[in-house]
Amino acid sequence: MAKDRIKEGEHLEEFKKKIQVKEIRKVKGRQEKKRGILYGLGMFGMVGWSVAIPTVILAAIGLWIDRTWPGRFSWTLMLLTFGLAIGCLNAWYWVRRESRGD
Repeated sequence: MAKDRIKEGEHLEEFKKKIQVKEIRKVKGRQEKKRGILYGLGMFGMVGWSVAIPTVILAAIGLWIDRTWPGRFSWTLMLLTFGLAIGCLNAWYWVRRESRGD
């Protein structure tokens, strides 16, 4: 009987902790709800530009290198790919930062 009460008490404490975590999450969600559609569009634009700018800049540099010093390899494709990778990492950083609320 005593062991059953101890287990029941442990389960009750776990249940209380779960409820508390959910309540905190709900309150935080209600506070963050103030962000409207303009905020979402702004984030969408920021993510898009953070990918587009490095991609276009490095592709332009690659075109210039290919025209100035023609070679066996396409600098345009290499720098385009590198710019896209940098842009995606940049976008991931901004989205992660915003989701944490920094």
